[in-house]
Amino acid sequence: MWKEMTKESRSEAETEAFASALASRIEAGAVLCLEGELGVGKTVFARGFARGLGISEPIVSPTFTILQGYQGGRLPFWHFDVYRIEEVEEMDEIGYEDCFYGEGVSLVEWPSRIEELIPADAIRVTIEKDLKKGFDYRRITVRRQQI
Repeated sequence: MWKEMTKESRSEAETEAFASALASRIEAGAVLCLEGELGVGKTVFARGFARGLGISEPIVSPTFTILQGYQGGRLPFWHFDVYRIEEVEEMDEIGYEDCFYGEGVSLVEWPSRIEELIPADAIRVTIEKDLKKGFDYRRITVRRQQI
């Protein structure tokens, strides 16, 4: 299994295609931690990832609901945006363990807010801008710890 890979994207379509390809190789029980500043394209990545799982319904960031679940693909997809979490205990109320340790795939935006709950084998995805390379340029780095 790979340990780290990087993709340079110059459009939303490229970011979606990369995320879709990653999702096509992902296994049940995976937790992806999606990191990057506001407006970097985390929802674009999530949309492509969902497409790679075979989910056709619209994907929106669950900023106010914390969790959005999607069925109908190869695996259930749990999309978390924990930016608004104030206490880590709020995750218990949402039932995060059923998602993280179930038969689906979880994608967590802003994982540093709940770092103590993130599984040790989580896949880390970082999206970064570099305006010197263009407004639409993104560097996407995917890291997986080998346990």
